[in-house]
Amino acid sequence: MKNLGKIALLLLLAQYIALASVRATVDATNIEVGEMITYSLHISGEDVQRPNIHSLCGTDVISTSARTSIEMINGDISRSNILSYKFMPQRNCIIEPIEVEIDGTIQKSNSVEIKVGEIVANKDADFILVLDTSTKEVFVGEAFDVTLLFKQKRGAEAVDSKFVAPELKGFWIKNESKPQRSEDGKYAVSKVVYTMAAQRVGKLNITKAQMRIASRDHVRDSWGAWIPKIKWRTYYSNELSVDVKPLPGGVELVGNFSIIATADKTEINPSEALNLTIEVLGDGNLEDIKSFKPYINGVNIFDEKIVVRGNKLTQKIAFVAERDFTIAPFILKYFDPITKEIKTISTNEINIKVKNAKPKEELTIKREEKELTKVVVETTPLSNSWVILIFILGLILGALIMFLKPWIYLKKEKSVSIKDHKVLLIKLLPHKNDEQVQNIVDILEKNIYSDAKIDLDKKLLKEIIKKYNLV
Repeated sequence: MKNLGKIALLLLLAQYIALASVRATVDATNIEVGEMITYSLHISGEDVQRPNIHSLCGTDVISTSARTSIEMINGDISRSNILSYKFMPQRNCIIEPIEVEIDGTIQKSNSVEIKVGEIVANKDADFILVLDTSTKEVFVGEAFDVTLLFKQKRGAEAVDSKFVAPELKGFWIKNESKPQRSEDGKYAVSKVVYTMAAQRVGKLNITKAQMRIASRDHVRDSWGAWIPKIKWRTYYSNELSVDVKPLPGGVELVGNFSIIATADKTEINPSEALNLTIEVLGDGNLEDIKSFKPYINGVNIFDEKIVVRGNKLTQKIAFVAERDFTIAPFILKYFDPITKEIKTISTNEINIKVKNAKPKEELTIKREEKELTKVVVETTPLSNSWVILIFILGLILGALIMFLKPWIYLKKEKSVSIKDHKVLLIKLLPHKNDEQVQNIVDILEKNIYSDAKIDLDKKLLKEIIKKYNLV
Protein backbone atom coordinates (compact mmCIF):
# COMPACT_ATOMS: atom_id res chain seq x y z
CA MET A 1 0.00 0.00 0.00
CA LYS A 2 2.87 2.33 0.80
CA ASN A 3 4.39 1.74 -2.66
CA LEU A 4 1.03 2.41 -4.32
CA GLY A 5 0.79 5.76 -2.50
CA LYS A 6 4.26 6.77 -3.68
CA ILE A 7 3.48 5.80 -7.26
CA ALA A 8 0.25 7.83 -7.23
CA LEU A 9 2.14 10.84 -5.84
CA LEU A 10 4.80 10.59 -8.55
CA LEU A 11 2.15 10.32 -11.26
CA LEU A 12 0.40 13.45 -9.96
CA LEU A 13 3.70 15.32 -9.72
CA ALA A 14 4.69 14.30 -13.28
CA GLN A 15 1.35 15.54 -14.59
CA TYR A 16 1.80 18.82 -12.72
CA ILE A 17 5.32 19.30 -14.11
CA ALA A 18 4.19 18.46 -17.64
CA LEU A 19 1.88 21.47 -17.54
CA ALA A 20 4.88 23.80 -17.00
CA SER A 21 6.26 25.04 -20.32
CA VAL A 22 7.61 28.14 -22.12
CA ARG A 23 7.44 28.91 -25.83
CA ALA A 24 9.07 31.86 -27.68
CA THR A 25 7.59 33.60 -30.75
CA VAL A 26 8.14 36.81 -32.75
CA ASP A 27 5.61 38.72 -34.83
CA ALA A 28 8.01 38.83 -37.82
CA THR A 29 11.16 36.93 -38.77
CA ASN A 30 12.17 38.93 -41.88
CA ILE A 31 12.36 42.71 -41.51
CA GLU A 32 14.26 45.80 -42.69
CA VAL A 33 16.54 47.85 -40.47
CA GLY A 34 14.38 50.22 -38.43
CA GLU A 35 11.37 47.97 -38.04
CA MET A 36 10.28 47.01 -34.55
CA ILE A 37 9.78 43.38 -33.51
CA THR A 38 7.76 41.96 -30.62
CA TYR A 39 9.34 38.94 -28.92
CA SER A 40 6.86 36.98 -26.76
CA LEU A 41 7.27 34.25 -24.14
CA HIS A 42 4.15 32.06 -23.74
CA ILE A 43 4.43 30.58 -20.24
CA SER A 44 2.19 27.85 -18.83
CA GLY A 45 2.25 27.19 -15.10
CA GLU A 46 1.07 28.48 -11.77
CA ASP A 47 4.09 30.01 -10.04
CA VAL A 48 6.17 31.90 -12.65
CA GLN A 49 9.35 33.83 -11.90
CA ARG A 50 9.45 36.57 -14.52
CA PRO A 51 12.88 36.69 -16.29
CA ASN A 52 14.90 39.92 -16.45
CA ILE A 53 15.43 40.70 -20.13
CA HIS A 54 16.99 44.09 -20.91
CA SER A 55 18.39 43.48 -24.40
CA LEU A 56 17.74 41.20 -27.37
CA CYS A 57 19.94 40.74 -30.46
CA GLY A 58 22.43 43.22 -29.04
CA THR A 59 19.91 46.10 -28.79
CA ASP A 60 18.05 47.50 -25.80
CA VAL A 61 14.47 46.47 -25.10
CA ILE A 62 12.25 49.49 -25.79
CA SER A 63 9.15 48.39 -23.85
CA THR A 64 7.69 45.37 -22.08
CA SER A 65 4.16 44.17 -21.38
CA ALA A 66 2.37 41.20 -19.82
CA ARG A 67 -1.06 39.66 -20.38
CA THR A 68 -2.97 36.43 -19.78
CA SER A 69 -4.25 34.28 -22.66
CA ILE A 70 -6.92 31.55 -22.49
CA GLU A 71 -6.87 28.92 -25.27
CA MET A 72 -9.10 25.89 -26.02
CA ILE A 73 -7.31 22.92 -27.63
CA ASN A 74 -9.26 19.66 -28.29
CA GLY A 75 -11.88 20.74 -25.81
CA ASP A 76 -9.33 21.42 -23.09
CA ILE A 77 -9.05 24.97 -21.78
CA SER A 78 -5.54 26.15 -20.94
CA ARG A 79 -4.32 29.45 -19.53
CA SER A 80 -0.90 30.95 -20.23
CA ASN A 81 0.97 34.13 -19.32
CA ILE A 82 2.44 36.08 -22.24
CA LEU A 83 5.43 38.36 -21.65
CA SER A 84 6.17 40.67 -24.62
CA TYR A 85 9.37 42.64 -25.38
CA LYS A 86 9.62 45.23 -28.16
CA PHE A 87 13.03 45.96 -29.75
CA MET A 88 14.68 47.00 -33.05
CA PRO A 89 17.34 44.56 -34.28
CA GLN A 90 20.08 46.04 -36.47
CA ARG A 91 21.44 42.81 -37.99
CA ASN A 92 20.70 39.11 -38.46
CA CYS A 93 20.61 37.29 -35.14
CA ILE A 94 19.39 34.25 -33.21
CA ILE A 95 17.68 34.74 -29.87
CA GLU A 96 18.98 31.89 -27.73
CA PRO A 97 16.63 29.92 -25.42
CA ILE A 98 15.48 31.85 -22.36
CA GLU A 99 15.41 30.12 -18.98
CA VAL A 100 12.27 30.65 -16.88
CA GLU A 101 11.56 29.24 -13.41
CA ILE A 102 8.06 27.75 -13.38
CA ASP A 103 6.58 26.01 -10.33
CA GLY A 104 10.04 25.50 -8.85
CA THR A 105 11.62 24.01 -11.99
CA ILE A 106 13.72 25.62 -14.77
CA GLN A 107 12.15 25.50 -18.23
CA LYS A 108 13.81 26.67 -21.47
CA SER A 109 12.16 28.31 -24.46
CA ASN A 110 12.97 27.52 -28.07
CA SER A 111 15.47 29.67 -30.03
CA VAL A 112 14.21 32.18 -32.62
CA GLU A 113 16.05 33.33 -35.77
CA ILE A 114 15.56 36.86 -37.16
CA LYS A 115 16.80 38.12 -40.53
CA VAL A 116 17.35 41.86 -40.93
CA GLY A 117 17.77 43.31 -44.43
CA GLU A 118 19.20 46.66 -45.51
CA ILE A 119 16.85 49.57 -46.04
CA VAL A 120 15.53 49.59 -49.58
CA ALA A 121 15.65 53.13 -50.94
CA ASN A 122 12.12 54.12 -51.87
CA LYS A 123 11.59 57.58 -53.25
CA ASP A 124 7.85 57.04 -52.92
CA ALA A 125 7.90 56.05 -49.24
CA ASP A 126 5.38 57.50 -46.81
CA PHE A 127 8.15 59.11 -44.74
CA ILE A 128 11.59 60.32 -45.95
CA LEU A 129 14.45 61.79 -43.88
CA VAL A 130 17.37 63.56 -45.60
CA LEU A 131 20.58 65.29 -44.39
CA ASP A 132 22.29 67.75 -46.74
CA THR A 133 25.18 70.21 -46.48
CA SER A 134 26.41 73.06 -48.63
CA THR A 135 30.03 71.97 -48.45
CA LYS A 136 32.15 68.87 -47.96
CA GLU A 137 35.38 70.71 -47.06
CA VAL A 138 35.82 73.35 -44.32
CA PHE A 139 38.49 74.90 -42.11
CA VAL A 140 38.64 74.42 -38.34
CA GLY A 141 36.14 76.85 -36.78
CA GLU A 142 34.54 77.78 -40.11
CA ALA A 143 30.75 77.97 -39.94
CA PHE A 144 28.70 75.89 -42.38
CA ASP A 145 25.08 74.76 -42.66
CA VAL A 146 23.56 71.29 -42.43
CA THR A 147 19.95 70.97 -43.57
CA LEU A 148 17.55 68.32 -42.23
CA LEU A 149 14.47 67.56 -44.36
CA PHE A 150 11.57 65.41 -43.15
CA LYS A 151 8.97 64.56 -45.77
CA GLN A 152 5.54 63.07 -45.02
CA LYS A 153 3.29 61.93 -47.79
CA ARG A 154 -0.23 63.32 -47.73
CA GLY A 155 -2.59 60.72 -46.32
CA ALA A 156 0.17 58.87 -44.45
CA GLU A 157 -1.02 58.41 -40.91
CA ALA A 158 1.31 58.90 -37.95
CA VAL A 159 -0.15 58.24 -34.49
CA ASP A 160 3.04 59.35 -32.78
CA SER A 161 6.63 60.22 -33.68
CA LYS A 162 10.01 60.66 -32.04
CA PHE A 163 13.08 62.32 -33.57
CA VAL A 164 16.57 61.05 -32.71
CA ALA A 165 19.26 63.60 -33.65
CA PRO A 166 22.49 62.44 -35.31
CA GLU A 167 25.72 62.26 -33.33
CA LEU A 168 27.78 65.41 -33.86
CA LYS A 169 31.06 64.54 -32.18
CA GLY A 170 33.76 67.07 -33.07
CA PHE A 171 31.30 69.86 -33.97
CA TRP A 172 29.88 72.95 -32.28
CA ILE A 173 26.19 73.71 -32.85
CA LYS A 174 26.20 77.47 -33.27
CA ASN A 175 22.55 77.89 -34.20
CA GLU A 176 19.41 75.87 -34.93
CA SER A 177 16.64 77.43 -37.01
CA LYS A 178 12.96 77.06 -36.28
CA PRO A 179 11.16 74.40 -38.39
CA GLN A 180 10.01 75.72 -41.78
CA ARG A 181 6.92 74.14 -43.36
CA SER A 182 6.42 73.83 -47.13
CA GLU A 183 4.82 71.65 -49.80
CA ASP A 184 6.73 69.55 -52.35
CA GLY A 185 4.35 67.79 -54.71
CA LYS A 186 2.57 65.09 -52.73
CA TYR A 187 4.75 65.61 -49.64
CA ALA A 188 4.53 67.99 -46.67
CA VAL A 189 8.11 69.06 -45.88
CA SER A 190 9.62 70.20 -42.55
CA LYS A 191 13.03 71.86 -42.81
CA VAL A 192 15.53 72.65 -40.03
CA VAL A 193 18.94 74.27 -40.67
CA TYR A 194 21.85 73.71 -38.25
CA THR A 195 24.78 76.15 -38.32
CA MET A 196 27.86 74.20 -37.24
CA ALA A 197 31.63 74.53 -36.90
CA ALA A 198 34.30 71.83 -36.74
CA GLN A 199 36.41 71.60 -33.59
CA ARG A 200 39.37 69.62 -34.92
CA VAL A 201 41.24 68.70 -38.08
CA GLY A 202 40.49 65.47 -39.94
CA LYS A 203 37.60 63.61 -41.50
CA LEU A 204 34.51 64.03 -39.31
CA ASN A 205 31.29 62.08 -39.76
CA ILE A 206 27.71 63.10 -39.08
CA THR A 207 25.76 59.92 -38.31
CA LYS A 208 22.24 59.09 -39.50
CA ALA A 209 19.32 60.99 -38.07
CA GLN A 210 16.33 58.86 -37.05
CA MET A 211 12.57 59.42 -37.04
CA ARG A 212 10.50 56.81 -35.23
CA ILE A 213 6.94 56.70 -36.53
CA ALA A 214 4.01 54.93 -34.86
CA SER A 215 1.20 53.89 -37.23
CA ARG A 216 -1.97 51.83 -36.89
CA ASP A 217 -1.98 48.20 -38.02
CA HIS A 218 -4.37 45.23 -37.69
CA VAL A 219 -3.50 41.69 -36.57
CA ARG A 220 -5.55 38.58 -35.83
CA ASP A 221 -6.06 37.54 -32.23
CA SER A 222 -6.14 33.96 -30.95
CA TRP A 223 -9.83 33.71 -31.96
CA GLY A 224 -9.11 34.80 -35.53
CA ALA A 225 -10.59 38.29 -35.22
CA TRP A 226 -8.83 41.40 -36.53
CA ILE A 227 -7.75 43.80 -33.79
CA PRO A 228 -6.08 47.25 -34.08
CA LYS A 229 -2.42 47.52 -33.13
CA ILE A 230 0.17 50.31 -32.97
CA LYS A 231 3.30 49.49 -34.95
CA TRP A 232 6.55 51.45 -34.69
CA ARG A 233 9.05 51.83 -37.49
CA THR A 234 12.28 53.86 -37.68
CA TYR A 235 13.21 55.86 -40.78
CA TYR A 236 16.88 56.75 -41.24
CA SER A 237 18.56 59.59 -43.10
CA ASN A 238 21.82 59.37 -45.00
CA GLU A 239 25.22 59.99 -43.35
CA LEU A 240 27.50 62.97 -44.08
CA SER A 241 31.29 63.21 -44.12
CA VAL A 242 33.18 66.51 -43.80
CA ASP A 243 36.90 67.04 -44.48
CA VAL A 244 38.28 69.59 -41.96
CA LYS A 245 41.50 71.45 -42.83
CA PRO A 246 43.83 73.39 -40.47
CA LEU A 247 44.07 77.20 -40.49
CA PRO A 248 47.23 78.98 -41.68
CA GLY A 249 49.87 79.50 -38.97
CA GLY A 250 49.33 82.35 -36.51
CA VAL A 251 45.57 82.65 -37.12
CA GLU A 252 42.83 81.35 -34.81
CA LEU A 253 39.77 82.97 -36.40
CA VAL A 254 38.09 82.06 -39.68
CA GLY A 255 35.19 83.77 -41.42
CA ASN A 256 34.36 87.34 -42.38
CA PHE A 257 34.16 90.01 -39.66
CA SER A 258 33.78 93.73 -38.95
CA ILE A 259 34.66 95.52 -35.69
CA ILE A 260 33.69 98.82 -34.09
CA ALA A 261 34.42 100.44 -30.68
CA THR A 262 32.11 103.14 -29.29
CA ALA A 263 32.79 105.33 -26.20
CA ASP A 264 29.86 106.91 -24.38
CA LYS A 265 31.87 110.16 -24.08
CA THR A 266 35.28 111.60 -24.91
CA GLU A 267 35.56 113.98 -21.93
CA ILE A 268 35.22 112.91 -18.29
CA ASN A 269 35.90 114.15 -14.77
CA PRO A 270 38.71 112.70 -12.63
CA SER A 271 37.70 109.26 -11.21
CA GLU A 272 34.63 109.20 -13.48
CA ALA A 273 34.05 105.99 -15.46
CA LEU A 274 34.26 106.00 -19.23
CA ASN A 275 32.20 103.17 -20.78
CA LEU A 276 33.36 101.61 -24.04
CA THR A 277 31.45 99.01 -26.12
CA ILE A 278 33.17 96.76 -28.66
CA GLU A 279 31.05 94.96 -31.29
CA VAL A 280 32.22 92.29 -33.72
CA LEU A 281 29.81 91.23 -36.49
CA GLY A 282 30.19 88.41 -38.98
CA ASP A 283 30.03 84.70 -39.73
CA GLY A 284 32.79 82.72 -38.06
CA ASN A 285 34.06 81.31 -34.79
CA LEU A 286 33.19 84.32 -32.62
CA GLU A 287 33.38 82.09 -29.53
CA ASP A 288 37.18 81.87 -29.95
CA ILE A 289 37.71 85.64 -29.61
CA LYS A 290 39.42 86.54 -26.32
CA SER A 291 38.88 89.62 -24.13
CA PHE A 292 39.87 92.96 -25.67
CA LYS A 293 40.93 94.41 -22.28
CA PRO A 294 43.99 96.64 -22.92
CA TYR A 295 46.75 97.92 -20.63
CA ILE A 296 47.13 101.68 -20.24
CA ASN A 297 49.63 103.07 -17.73
CA GLY A 298 47.94 105.02 -14.96
CA VAL A 299 44.41 103.95 -15.96
CA ASN A 300 42.22 101.48 -14.07
CA ILE A 301 40.42 99.19 -16.55
CA PHE A 302 37.47 96.85 -15.86
CA ASP A 303 36.19 94.39 -18.52
CA GLU A 304 32.91 92.51 -18.60
CA LYS A 305 32.48 88.98 -19.94
CA ILE A 306 32.17 88.64 -23.72
CA VAL A 307 28.61 87.94 -24.92
CA VAL A 308 27.93 86.13 -28.22
CA ARG A 309 24.43 86.07 -29.70
CA GLY A 310 24.09 84.69 -33.21
CA ASN A 311 26.56 86.48 -35.47
CA LYS A 312 27.25 89.34 -33.02
CA LEU A 313 29.87 89.58 -30.25
CA THR A 314 29.72 92.33 -27.61
CA GLN A 315 32.10 93.32 -24.82
CA LYS A 316 31.90 96.31 -22.46
CA ILE A 317 34.98 97.89 -20.86
CA ALA A 318 35.17 100.72 -18.27
CA PHE A 319 38.13 103.13 -17.83
CA VAL A 320 38.85 105.28 -14.75
CA ALA A 321 41.70 107.81 -14.82
CA GLU A 322 43.01 111.05 -13.27
CA ARG A 323 44.75 112.34 -16.42
CA ASP A 324 44.17 112.38 -20.19
CA PHE A 325 44.74 109.06 -21.95
CA THR A 326 44.42 107.35 -25.34
CA ILE A 327 42.68 104.06 -26.16
CA ALA A 328 44.72 102.37 -28.88
CA PRO A 329 42.95 100.63 -31.81
CA PHE A 330 41.59 97.12 -31.13
CA ILE A 331 42.94 94.72 -33.78
CA LEU A 332 41.37 91.51 -35.14
CA LYS A 333 43.20 89.09 -37.44
CA TYR A 334 41.37 86.31 -39.28
CA PHE A 335 41.44 83.99 -42.29
CA ASP A 336 38.88 84.58 -45.06
CA PRO A 337 37.95 81.13 -46.51
CA ILE A 338 36.46 82.70 -49.66
CA THR A 339 39.48 84.76 -50.75
CA LYS A 340 41.93 82.40 -48.98
CA GLU A 341 43.65 85.46 -47.45
CA ILE A 342 44.63 86.52 -43.94
CA LYS A 343 42.95 89.84 -43.18
CA THR A 344 43.40 92.39 -40.39
CA ILE A 345 40.74 94.84 -39.22
CA SER A 346 40.89 97.42 -36.41
CA THR A 347 38.96 100.17 -34.66
CA ASN A 348 39.93 103.86 -34.57
CA GLU A 349 42.14 105.40 -31.89
CA ILE A 350 40.11 107.19 -29.18
CA ASN A 351 41.52 110.16 -27.23
CA ILE A 352 39.97 110.85 -23.84
CA LYS A 353 40.15 114.26 -22.11
CA VAL A 354 40.02 114.41 -18.29
CA LYS A 355 38.71 117.75 -16.96
CA ASN A 356 40.87 119.53 -14.38
CA ALA A 357 43.42 116.76 -14.72
CA LYS A 358 46.28 116.79 -12.26
CA PRO A 359 49.56 117.75 -13.93
CA LYS A 360 51.98 114.94 -14.36
CA GLU A 361 54.63 115.14 -11.65
CA GLU A 362 58.19 114.78 -12.86
CA LEU A 363 60.63 113.07 -10.59
CA THR A 364 63.62 115.35 -9.89
CA ILE A 365 66.52 114.87 -7.53
CA LYS A 366 68.06 117.95 -5.93
CA ARG A 367 71.41 117.90 -4.24
CA GLU A 368 71.60 120.21 -1.27
CA GLU A 369 74.97 121.56 -0.26
CA LYS A 370 75.25 122.37 3.37
CA GLU A 371 77.97 124.46 4.85
CA LEU A 372 79.49 122.86 7.86
CA THR A 373 80.20 125.22 10.74
CA LYS A 374 82.19 124.26 13.72
CA VAL A 375 80.35 125.18 16.89
CA VAL A 376 82.07 125.20 20.23
CA VAL A 377 79.79 124.84 23.24
CA GLU A 378 81.04 125.57 26.65
CA THR A 379 79.44 123.48 29.44
CA THR A 380 79.36 124.05 33.15
CA PRO A 381 79.06 121.04 35.49
CA LEU A 382 75.77 120.80 37.47
CA SER A 383 75.64 120.29 41.18
CA ASN A 384 74.25 117.03 42.63
CA SER A 385 71.11 118.71 43.98
CA TRP A 386 70.13 119.93 40.51
CA VAL A 387 70.64 116.46 39.06
CA ILE A 388 68.35 114.91 41.67
CA LEU A 389 65.67 117.59 41.07
CA ILE A 390 65.69 117.09 37.30
CA PHE A 391 65.41 113.31 37.76
CA ILE A 392 62.32 113.68 40.02
CA LEU A 393 60.63 116.11 37.58
CA GLY A 394 61.23 113.64 34.75
CA LEU A 395 59.50 110.86 36.67
CA ILE A 396 56.48 113.07 37.39
CA LEU A 397 56.21 114.21 33.76
CA GLY A 398 56.40 110.60 32.48
CA ALA A 399 53.62 109.51 34.86
CA LEU A 400 51.37 112.35 33.67
CA ILE A 401 51.93 111.43 30.01
CA MET A 402 51.04 107.78 30.64
CA PHE A 403 47.90 108.76 32.52
CA LEU A 404 46.57 111.44 30.15
CA LYS A 405 47.56 109.67 26.83
CA PRO A 406 47.73 112.91 24.80
CA TRP A 407 48.46 111.02 21.53
CA ILE A 408 44.79 110.03 21.38
CA TYR A 409 43.86 113.68 20.81
CA LEU A 410 46.59 114.17 18.27
CA LYS A 411 45.27 111.35 16.00
CA LYS A 412 42.72 113.40 14.07
CA GLU A 413 43.76 112.51 10.54
CA LYS A 414 40.67 111.83 8.50
CA SER A 415 40.39 108.35 6.91
CA VAL A 416 38.82 107.43 3.57
CA SER A 417 35.03 107.88 3.46
CA ILE A 418 33.26 104.56 2.88
CA LYS A 419 30.40 106.43 1.19
CA ASP A 420 32.54 107.62 -1.74
CA HIS A 421 32.73 104.32 -3.66
CA LYS A 422 34.77 105.63 -6.60
CA VAL A 423 37.57 107.08 -4.44
CA LEU A 424 37.47 104.03 -2.21
CA LEU A 425 37.82 101.76 -5.27
CA ILE A 426 40.90 103.62 -6.51
CA LYS A 427 42.52 103.42 -3.05
CA LEU A 428 41.87 99.66 -2.79
CA LEU A 429 43.02 98.61 -6.28
CA PRO A 430 46.77 98.47 -5.42
CA HIS A 431 45.96 95.86 -2.74
CA LYS A 432 43.86 93.45 -4.92
CA ASN A 433 46.21 90.57 -4.09
CA ASP A 434 44.50 90.42 -0.71
CA GLU A 435 41.45 88.14 -1.08
CA GLN A 436 39.34 90.28 1.27
CA VAL A 437 40.26 93.42 -0.67
CA GLN A 438 39.37 91.67 -3.96
CA ASN A 439 35.89 90.82 -2.61
CA ILE A 440 35.32 94.48 -1.65
CA VAL A 441 36.60 95.64 -5.08
CA ASP A 442 34.19 93.27 -6.88
CA ILE A 443 31.23 94.69 -4.95
CA LEU A 444 32.34 98.29 -5.62
CA GLU A 445 32.68 97.62 -9.35
CA LYS A 446 29.18 96.12 -9.55
CA ASN A 447 27.69 99.05 -7.58
CA ILE A 448 29.48 101.65 -9.74
CA TYR A 449 29.32 100.16 -13.23
CA SER A 450 26.31 97.82 -13.14
CA ASP A 451 23.92 99.93 -11.02
CA ALA A 452 23.82 97.17 -8.42
CA LYS A 453 23.01 97.92 -4.78
CA ILE A 454 25.07 95.45 -2.79
CA ASP A 455 25.72 96.30 0.86
CA LEU A 456 29.35 96.49 1.99
CA ASP A 457 30.64 94.83 5.14
CA LYS A 458 31.47 98.07 6.97
CA LYS A 459 33.31 96.34 9.79
CA LEU A 460 35.56 94.45 7.34
CA LEU A 461 36.06 97.62 5.27
CA LYS A 462 37.23 99.59 8.30
CA GLU A 463 39.67 96.82 9.19
CA ILE A 464 41.11 96.90 5.65
CA ILE A 465 41.44 100.72 5.70
CA LYS A 466 43.24 100.49 9.04
CA LYS A 467 45.40 97.55 7.85
CA TYR A 468 46.71 99.37 4.79
CA ASN A 469 46.62 102.86 6.32
CA LEU A 470 44.32 104.21 3.61
CA VAL A 471 43.83 107.88 4.55
